[in-house]
Amino acid sequence: MKYTWRSPSNIALVKYWGKHGIQLPNNSSISFTLSNAYSETSVAFEPKADDGKLAIEFLFEGSKNEAFQKRIEKFLSSIISHFPFLTSVKLHIESTNSFPHSTGIASSASAMSALALGLCSIEKELTGALANNDDFMRKASIISRLGSGSACRSVYPHLAIWGENPGVANSSNDYAIPYTEAASIFTTFHDSILIVSSDEKKVSSTAGHELMHSNIFADTRYKQANNNTVEIIKALQSGDLEKFGLIAEEEALTLHALMMTSNPSYILLQPESLQLIALIRSFRESTKLPVYFTIDAGPNIHLLYPHSIFNEVQDLIKNELSKCCENGKVIEDQVGIGATLMNA
Repeated sequence: MKYTWRSPSNIALVKYWGKHGIQLPNNSSISFTLSNAYSETSVAFEPKADDGKLAIEFLFEGSKNEAFQKRIEKFLSSIISHFPFLTSVKLHIESTNSFPHSTGIASSASAMSALALGLCSIEKELTGALANNDDFMRKASIISRLGSGSACRSVYPHLAIWGENPGVANSSNDYAIPYTEAASIFTTFHDSILIVSSDEKKVSSTAGHELMHSNIFADTRYKQANNNTVEIIKALQSGDLEKFGLIAEEEALTLHALMMTSNPSYILLQPESLQLIALIRSFRESTKLPVYFTIDAGPNIHLLYPHSIFNEVQDLIKNELSKCCENGKVIEDQVGIGATLMNA
C-alpha cells in the first residue's frame, strides 16, 4: 500500500518566530497556502513483526540523504504514541521538492505536512479511524506541527491561522485552522518568489527560534504579532489591499530585525534583497499599484499582488527585478488549494 500526497509550502503574512514546549508558538500567525512550491511524498508500508522498533527507508530526490534520514527517524520516533502502528510496519518514504530546500521558502513545511498526511492515510487504512475529513485534517495539522511548526498551516487551502489569539475564534496552539472569510480577491493572489540565492541558509530556522528566548524584544514582538493577526484579518475580510500589504511588509522586516538583534546576531538578507525591496517600493509609489513584499527566513523576496495587475507586475519582474535574482530565477506561484492526495 502506498499513499502519495502533494503538500505546498506556505508563506506567512504574520510570522511565527519563537516557540515553547513541543513546537508550540509564542504568537499567532496567518499564511497564504501556495500552489507551485510543493513537496510530493510517497509513503508505502508493508507489515512486519512488531518488535517495538522503526524500520524506514528514505529517499530524497531519488537518492539517500543521511541528514534527512536521521531527521525523519527522529521525528517518527517522537510520534509513536500518535501512531502505534509505526512499529509494526516497514515504511518506504520517497520525497521530492519542486523548489530548492533550506533556502527560506519553507521546504520543511511542505515536506513534513506531506509526510504527516501520508501517515494519517495509513492510520485510516489500517484502523478505520479519521473517517471524518475534519478529524483527518486536524490530526494531519497536529502531526505536521510536531515535525515543523509552520507545516501545520500547509494542509489547508488559501489561508490558515495557527496559534491561540483571543481575537480569533477556535484558534489553537496545537493545530492550524482554515481561514475562509477572506475577500475573493485574496484567493487568487500571486506570489512571485524572487530567488536571490538558492544556497542553503547559514542559520537554520530552528536555531533562530531558540535565539528568541534571549532576545530583549521578544515580549513586545509577540504582542505585535497577535495584534497584527487581528488587523490583517480585518483587511482580508474587507479587501483592504493597502492595509494588508503594509502589515505584511512590517512583519517581514520585523522578522529580520529580530535576527539582527539576536545574540549572537545574524543577517540572512543579501544586498540584492535590499535592492529588490527598494525597487518594489519605488514601483508602487510611482504607479499606485498594490504590489507588496514579504520575506521568510532567508534572502528571497516574495512579491505579493492581485491577479488583476498580473501583466504589469510581470513586466516589472522581466525588466527590473529579475536582474537582482540569481541567474534571473523567479518561481511563479499563487494562492492554492492546499494538500492533495495524488493516488487513491
